[in-house]
Amino acid sequence: MPVRGGKALDITCMLVQVILFLCKLIYYWIEVFYMKINPPRPQSVSGEIILITGAGHGIGRELALVYSAKGATVVGWDINKTACDETIRRIASFRGRPKAFSFQCDITNRVEVLHVAKEVEAKVGQVTILVNNAGIMPCHLLNQHTCKEIESVFAVNLISHFWLLEAFLPGMKQTNRGHIVSLSSMAGLIGCANLVPYCASKFAVRGYMESLSDELRFTNTNNKIKLTCVYPYMVDTGLCKKPRIKYEKVMPLLSPMDVAQEIYNAQTNGKREITIPGYLNGLVQLGRLLPYRAAIALKDTFDTFVESDL
Repeated sequence: MPVRGGKALDITCMLVQVILFLCKLIYYWIEVFYMKINPPRPQSVSGEIILITGAGHGIGRELALVYSAKGATVVGWDINKTACDETIRRIASFRGRPKAFSFQCDITNRVEVLHVAKEVEAKVGQVTILVNNAGIMPCHLLNQHTCKEIESVFAVNLISHFWLLEAFLPGMKQTNRGHIVSLSSMAGLIGCANLVPYCASKFAVRGYMESLSDELRFTNTNNKIKLTCVYPYMVDTGLCKKPRIKYEKVMPLLSPMDVAQEIYNAQTNGKREITIPGYLNGLVQLGRLLPYRAAIALKDTFDTFVESDL
């Protein structure tokens, strides 16, 4: 009898929790619709210190220009110091913008990351917005990837994020404020031929960002540190050396400038994740609901991927 009674109590508690969840679900849907009609004002980045990895070219450079134009102090990191210096020079050419800083750093080297992070704190101040942007993308069949290539893909696209978090997340936790933006990819939502290691690294970015968000929520009920994960379609930065796009007029390569603006909008509006373009999120969700063969047929309908660069 005690066992049956205990089971009945568990079932009753479970039903109560389900009812409470349904009530919350209705409330949250109403909240979503209300926010669509009355969106909050974007958060100002004036006076913030933003660190951008891979700031020497492509999306990283455009992000540096966008954020400096909005009043943020930009700290650019790149393994290519000359390219990063050029980004900072461009910022300096505009009057009235906050001073920007260039640092050379191999983000795959934990010791170097922690060392340069201390230089940044001493010279500039505490980083309040961190953008994990740097990435590499060799494009060929898995068995044509060298061991060094695979290790480099994970070191740059994924492991480096943990060294940067080690360097800057404690400061954010101490003040209970900050924003972490990490670039995944549409290849972090959909597997693609010729990109097996790259896809794996970008899927992992999504995983750690989702897990980190949950961990911050559990360890601080009043957590104010925000996270944004970004999934861009193919961007015209040179990483996609041989893109194959069936409907090129409808789905052209994205410009780094447009992607940077979308990332800025997402960060300042506190969005947890975005695809660029936004409509791709709907296609991904539809693919998850379809039977496997139907999902493959949907993917083949668009026939968009990258050819081997070998």
